[in-house]
Formats: sequence, C-alpha cells, structure tokens
Amino acid sequence: MKRSPALQPLSRDHHQALFAALRLRRATPADAKGAVEHFLEFWAEHGRLHFQIEEELLLPGFVRGGGDPHDPLIAKVLTDHVEIRADAHRLSADSPLDVLHELGERLAEHVRLEEDEVFPLIERTLDAGVLATLGAKMERAESARTPTP
Repeated sequence: MKRSPALQPLSRDHHQALFAALRLRRATPADAKGAVEHFLEFWAEHGRLHFQIEEELLLPGFVRGGGDPHDPLIAKVLTDHVEIRADAHRLSADSPLDVLHELGERLAEHVRLEEDEVFPLIERTLDAGVLATLGAKMERAESARTPTP
C-alpha cells in the first residue's frame, strides 16, 4: 500500500531511525562508540522532533478525526516513546553493548509498529481532507525544527 503523502515525511524519518537502530543492534566493542554517536546525532536531528510531532499533532489529529483514543496501538506508541526517550537520555559511549542492542531492537520494533499498524489505521480512519490538513500542520512543525529537550 502506498503511504499517504501526509505521512511520508514521518516514514522518511523512520528510514533514518531504522539505520540508527541497525547500527545499535549490530554494535561490537570495536564500533560501539560510533553507533552511539550516530544514534545521538539522529536523535538530536530527527528523533526528538519526530516523537513530538506524533504526540502533539498526529495522534491528537487522529482522535479529532474520529479515531479511538483508547486504541491499544495508540497506548503502545506513547509507551514506546517514553521508553525510547528515556533510553536516549541515558545512552553514552560507555553504555554496555546489551543496552545498545536493546535500544536498537526497541527502536526497530517501534518503527515497524507505526509503519505496519498505526499509519494504516490512521489512513483508514481519517478522510483525505483531514489527513491532508494534518499533514500540512506536521510539515510546518518539521520546518520549524524546534524540538523540546
């Protein structure tokens, strides 16, 4: 299924997230520092703002457009965000490999959840006009690039 143009920017972020997750999952003692640096750069440049846009615009827009705020998928997205955000704040060059591997796996699973289940749910629920308006709001937020720490 072709992704709605409104969600394509978030899907592009997901590609970057998957690459960062892969580096963390495959990290060895020899390249762990580089994997951590890559993830933290991704987090600062894209990840934090991506989560903020989903939490402040996408999910509330889904609910305003008729989506169920109690849908277990929505709760899972938010719980994942809390866990990944906490892991990102704790991550350092000295973090043990198992911490890197776990964060990489958690991030990859989260992206798959959004791409395979949450985004299709949003696309099925919202009519095209509402989705387009929401996409424009998300695009403006992305352009402003002002994530909260």
